[in-house]
Order: sequence, then C-alpha cells, then structure tokens
Amino acid sequence: MTRTEPCHDLAHLGHVELLSAKPQESLDFFINVMGMTEAGRDGQSVYLRGWDDYEFHTLKLTEFKTSGMGHVAFRTWSPQALERRIKVLEAEGRGIGWVDGDLGHGPAYRAKAPDGHIFELYYDTKWYEAPPELRPALKNQAQRYPARGCNVRRLDHLNLLVTDVTKTREFLDTCLGMRCTEQIMLDSGVEAGAWMTATNKTYDIAFTRDNTGTPGRFHHVTYAVDSREDILRCADIFLEAGVFIETGPHKHAVQQTFFLYVWEPGGNRIEIANAGARLMLAPDWKPIVWTETERKKGQAWGLKTVESFHTHGTPPV
Repeated sequence: MTRTEPCHDLAHLGHVELLSAKPQESLDFFINVMGMTEAGRDGQSVYLRGWDDYEFHTLKLTEFKTSGMGHVAFRTWSPQALERRIKVLEAEGRGIGWVDGDLGHGPAYRAKAPDGHIFELYYDTKWYEAPPELRPALKNQAQRYPARGCNVRRLDHLNLLVTDVTKTREFLDTCLGMRCTEQIMLDSGVEAGAWMTATNKTYDIAFTRDNTGTPGRFHHVTYAVDSREDILRCADIFLEAGVFIETGPHKHAVQQTFFLYVWEPGGNRIEIANAGARLMLAPDWKPIVWTETERKKGQAWGLKTVESFHTHGTPPV
C-alpha cells in the first residue's frame, strides 16, 4: 500500500503574540500569577517565557486597542525546511512576505490562513541565556524554577476559532505539513473541530468552529505544568488573585488533557494543562473522529462544556 511520507519541516510551536488593551494588568497576570519571566522589551511589546522554554520567549504581549492574537509562529527544522514551506505557501497563494523578526529570533516569513490568522515561520533563533540570578543548578534546564504563582513550565499549544474548520485543516496539512490526530464531525457532515501536530505530541494547534460566524478570532493559548496536582494548586492561586475561572479543573475527552481555563485581564482565554500529554509516535496515525452525539456527553467525566467556551473569543464580537 502506497503512503505519502509525513512532512517534518516544522520543529515545534515557537511563540504566540497576544494583544491586550490592558497591557500592564495583563503583564502583572503573566508574571505574578502565571509565574512567567520577562525576557525583554521592544516598543509596545514585552517578551515572556516559561521557566523551561529553551528559546528567548514563547509569548509576545503587545499593547493594542483590543484583545486577540497578533500572530502565531513555528520554528522549522532547518533553513532548507523553511525554504520548502515558503515555496508551498507561495504556490498556494498564502504567502505574505518576510519580516525582520523579533527580539527572540531572526527573519521570519509570514502567511495568512484561510480565516485570516497570521502564521509566521522562522529558523534562526535566540537561545535563552539565564542571568546569574536565574541560572539553574542543573545545566540541562533553561532557568531556575521561579517559585512564583503557577510556575508554568513551557508553551504547549494554542486553539483558534475559525469559520471553516476543513479549510484551515487543509491549509495546515498542505502548506505546513501538519498531521490531523483528532477531529469532530457533526451529523450534518460539517467538521466542527480538528487537532493537528507538527511533532510527536498529539497536537500543537487546535481549531473549532466559531459559533458567531466571525473570522480570524483567537480561542486560547496553553502553558504546561508538570502534574494534575499543579493544576489544582493553580486553581487556588487564580482564586486568591481574583482571576475569573471559566471552567475546570477537569479532563478533556478529546486528547484527554487535564485542564483549567481562565481569562486574563485583557480578555484572552488562557489554559493550564498537565505536561504529560499523549504522544503520537506512529507514522501512519489515523485520526480519531468524534461524533456529535459523543461530544454532547460532555468532557471525560461528564462535565458539560460551558456555553462561553463556544462563544467567547478575542477580539470580542
């Protein structure tokens, strides 16, 4: 049986740019409540990181008139892999062009997904070098454990809201070489959600149908902690800090991640998830398809998905 060889041009999810009309409140949230570390500043943007992210930053927080996502960036395996992806993007009419890059990486190529989301691909990057006060005892760790707030370890994945799930899935498959691991199909035959990966994690990006019909919105970004117990502690930390907890702690049915969702002061949804996510090592993985009836049962242990999970996105409608 003939199979198409999987594409391995993308190395991993690099960073997400979040927009906030309340930049100082959002910054306080990410540093003091999430436990992230400031790596640098440039113009209206602050660059942040989890304590074991190897790159300079994984979150770019930018002051803007509203909330939402500025762009999402993936690092490629090599300069040659970057060139291959650019050729495909341009052939498919999705290319925008080169930008100079951020504080944390070199030149990057930008493309526009079918729903209008901006994707960025780069290879040249800046590895994080911890200052003396943040240098860890173990040299294979990016920086010292912060012992502050939720102590998030690393960027895990993000979720977008889209008007056409199938078109976005096909874009990520054809243009970026990502693989679908799970998806939701409604009784009508409409694809309502898809989870895709560029790595051996079961997903680096997910996207679900926007019930408002508004294109190009952001659903959430997820940072990982080590265990379920850490997530339970995070719930207490959010409670004490007066942060709105939307739903959880609980376990997803799709992908089985243990989760907790909150809204940061700028309005963007943030997820804390356990780092022990499932791995996908099979080169010929067949996507798991969830039906409308199965999804109506709720999450793994029967908790019904809150209505705002299907309607709240940024920028707000």
